[in-house]
Amino acid sequence: MIGKRLKGARAASGLSLRALSDAMDNKVSAQAIGKYERNEDMPGSGVLLSLARALEVSVDFLLSDDELELEGVEFRKSASSSAKEIATIEAKTLNMVEKYLAVESLLNLSSQEWDAPHEAPYWVTDVRDAEDAARNMRASWQLGHDPIPMLAELLEEHGIKVLSLDVDRIDGLAAKVRRKEHHSARVIMIKKKTWSERKRFSLAHELGHMVLRVAEGCDSERAANRFAGAFLVPAEVLRQEIGARRTDISIGELISLKDRFGVSIQALTYRCKDLEIINQATFARLFKVYKQRGWRDEPFEEPNSIPWEREEPDRFQRLCFRALSEGLIGLSRAAELLEIRVKELEERLDHMA
Repeated sequence: MIGKRLKGARAASGLSLRALSDAMDNKVSAQAIGKYERNEDMPGSGVLLSLARALEVSVDFLLSDDELELEGVEFRKSASSSAKEIATIEAKTLNMVEKYLAVESLLNLSSQEWDAPHEAPYWVTDVRDAEDAARNMRASWQLGHDPIPMLAELLEEHGIKVLSLDVDRIDGLAAKVRRKEHHSARVIMIKKKTWSERKRFSLAHELGHMVLRVAEGCDSERAANRFAGAFLVPAEVLRQEIGARRTDISIGELISLKDRFGVSIQALTYRCKDLEIINQATFARLFKVYKQRGWRDEPFEEPNSIPWEREEPDRFQRLCFRALSEGLIGLSRAAELLEIRVKELEERLDHMA
């Protein structure tokens, strides 16, 4: 029965029952599709193929009996994000994870459990506890105090599946993917078309959600933000760079720090306040300047913004190219997995040759 798969694919596409029927040139009615989703009826082969084409998934996907579910979902989202938007993002993420796992299976790769620190979860009863958690996390992964050049790549090396999707008002998502007869996979989704300094903070923020256990009454979003700041910009290094106490700090200094750590000027300003390098008055004055310069509003473009391509996850694409090179999949299947046209895939392959 295809009900759950069909409903999930439709949610990921953002189509209503009526819109899906229209996309199929009204081959079947919206009411009929509703019956398929409720497992009250089963489409014939021709309708099944039309459904797959309209939803841009394979027939095998709709017929698969693998049961994947997102658990413990944590979002970094806009306050105005609707329930429908969130449901669509969850469905898109689940769809992408399934493709990721399918390629790993084709290549006979075991989907490794993520490299969780032995001390995790780190308990947080006060937001400041997230500072120690980030320090311990760095020690567990032997990162020292140096800036992290490619955070998405680091997380993928430690067994976290990092996905990049075209979304609007949601910057990130962290979740556990429960799988029948397999250990759970860990996934972080980030917004594709945004500055890489924002992507990096979202990645670290979602990592915080994965390793922190926040006590009741403590703000989990603030804790994840504090973890992200500490993980990307260790306190010891920042104090060494600019001092333990400052009565003022120039935007030029903050731009220089941004270039070094790969985080936004605004995140660095929060970091300075959290570590009491600057006081609340200086913090408020700086953010007034940021507002005047338009950095607080879309598209959040600060000086020296890092292009979105710089922090794009790459492992899934590499696995697809490998499966293609080994003859396990064809061009059309590889393009479908990567959600691009065959011509674009050929251009990417030529560029890499």
